[in-house]
Amino acid sequence: MQPKIRMYATAVCPYCVRAEQLLRRKGVQDIEKIRVDQDPVRRDEMISITGRRTVPQIFIGETHVGGCDDLYDLEHQGKLDALLQQA
Repeated sequence: MQPKIRMYATAVCPYCVRAEQLLRRKGVQDIEKIRVDQDPVRRDEMISITGRRTVPQIFIGETHVGGCDDLYDLEHQGKLDALLQQA
């Protein structure tokens, strides 16, 4: 069983698309996408939780991964699979 994946995103963000593509290649089926371009309260929530203003902001379980580059860095370090396998 995979941990819950949450991604703060916008509709037209190429980095959000890239991050989602990598997660899908890793077998992730369910990604809770929180559209901060449609809900300013959720944008404020994202900034409050992460301290960042850019999207995507990705959480795997309770772990804040960061953005798209951070996700790809985890993959290149060989650490993404282990994170995705936590229950």
